Amino acid sequence: MRWKLLLASSLAATVVGMGGSLGIAYWLRATPQRFAVLDPLLLSTLLIPLIAITFAAIFVYRHTARRRKLQATLTVLLSIILTLAALSTSALLLARRASAVRPAPTPTPRNIT
Repeated sequence: MRWKLLLASSLAATVVGMGGSLGIAYWLRATPQRFAVLDPLLLSTLLIPLIAITFAAIFVYRHTARRRKLQATLTVLLSIILTLAALSTSALLLARRASAVRPAPTPTPRNIT
């Protein structure tokens, strides 16, 4: 089995898919707060990782002599796991926390005598 080919193609698919998806998502929505909104155009950016993973699987399938289906399947699974981990990590790191808004202090009644 060609482990170096599997790892290199999976990492390349992850970097291309995640980088392209995040880049276009930032280009579509300038503010990171809008990532929470489920926009169809924003959801279509998830096609980029799928295309990259498919290309990596085809590349591994064409460049191996034995156990082609197994190695292509392992490439797909490893790419999906790495892409999901990278996207979730980047979402956690890039999310801006809402600033804590403190309520205005309530006036205390004073006894005026």
